[in-house]
Amino acid sequence: MPLKDEFIIVGAGMGGLTAALSLHEAGFAVRVFEAVPEIKPLGVGINLLPHAVRELEELGLRETIERAGVACRELAYFTKRGERIWGEPRGLAAGYRWPQISIHRGTLQLTLLEAVKERIGSDRLHLNCKLAGFEADVSGIRAKFVDRTGNEARSVQGRLLIACDGIHSIARRALFPNEGLPKWNGAVLWRGTAEFDRMLDGHTMIMAGHPRTKFVCYPISHTASRPGAQLINFVAERRFDTTSLDEYGDWNRAGELKDFLPAFEQFKFDWLDVPALIRAASAVWVYPMVDRDPLPRWTHGPVTLLGDAAHPMYPIGSNGASQAILDARVLTGCLRQYRNDLERGLRRYDELRRPATSEIVLSNRKQGPEAAMELVENRAPNGFTRLDDVVSPAELQSIADKYKRLAGFSVNELNARGSLAQPTP
Repeated sequence: MPLKDEFIIVGAGMGGLTAALSLHEAGFAVRVFEAVPEIKPLGVGINLLPHAVRELEELGLRETIERAGVACRELAYFTKRGERIWGEPRGLAAGYRWPQISIHRGTLQLTLLEAVKERIGSDRLHLNCKLAGFEADVSGIRAKFVDRTGNEARSVQGRLLIACDGIHSIARRALFPNEGLPKWNGAVLWRGTAEFDRMLDGHTMIMAGHPRTKFVCYPISHTASRPGAQLINFVAERRFDTTSLDEYGDWNRAGELKDFLPAFEQFKFDWLDVPALIRAASAVWVYPMVDRDPLPRWTHGPVTLLGDAAHPMYPIGSNGASQAILDARVLTGCLRQYRNDLERGLRRYDELRRPATSEIVLSNRKQGPEAAMELVENRAPNGFTRLDDVVSPAELQSIADKYKRLAGFSVNELNARGSLAQPTP
């Protein structure tokens, strides 16, 4: 197939690599362009929700990621004193046909990358190619790339451009030049991983505290250097009154324990010593919790956005990577449906995914399913004897169910629906 008929995918993250695999499987020719010179297993832990695992299963990758990660069986909420608020089963334990998998981000990315190389070919993966600009013409799109020094790397003609280049997307900036910086809600996340003693049943994700001081952790690998230990991912979150990005504008910065550990020194529970877990990490990385306002549209002729380039959202509800994977699969289904009118396919993808993800972005600003923790903190800041005196089980269940429906992983709906990557009626 001539190069001009190929799809240009910008970004080799979860969304870009899943899109490449899906579109290739559907019979489309793709090339992936990634800004970094070498893809390394960087980052910390992420959660793949059942609807995303289903899509990866259809790509033949479920067994690989299950072996590498940990199946999450329960999400449990606790107060800042370690009192259990409630828990809900997750994945197979909740009745889904697919598990929820906690895994190291770098491990997942390399799994997708190896599949791309094996199925599509290493020659269709172009590293050290950062998008510099693009221009639509009668035959499709021409994209220009530069290397890490700023020198022109190549100019490529393609049929479509699918921008999966993250929250600082060059493509998004070109389409919406006046958007400005991401929006910060005043929360800062210190994230890390550490080998630590098995927590609870070894398959539980926990959240403890409240919106101003919150601790989240979950195991992401059973492989450890000593018996009884797991690799555990943690997020220590503190919220400040300022919402200016000036101080926390560095997006890849090592954190210091003195900046956040004192706020968690009292988080010593019978079932987890939070300060000890934090100190066991070899490194901690600090990020501001940011998102962007939903866009009026993603698709502009032969160009569209996907993943964080389209809908960056707060890391609440374990939805970031999962929604990028869903984007890729819905995009594939739409382009299959409109194979003879690809730009119509891009518009259909926009119609389906943009409203759905916009709702999640806005819901996450209201704490999503984590609103239960704020509710209990506000009603019983000094603890409780009986949880039922503070909040009813029905109230808690309502918060969780509403978010599941919103995010597209209601048990019955997910188990019953067809494949996203097939043509949509």
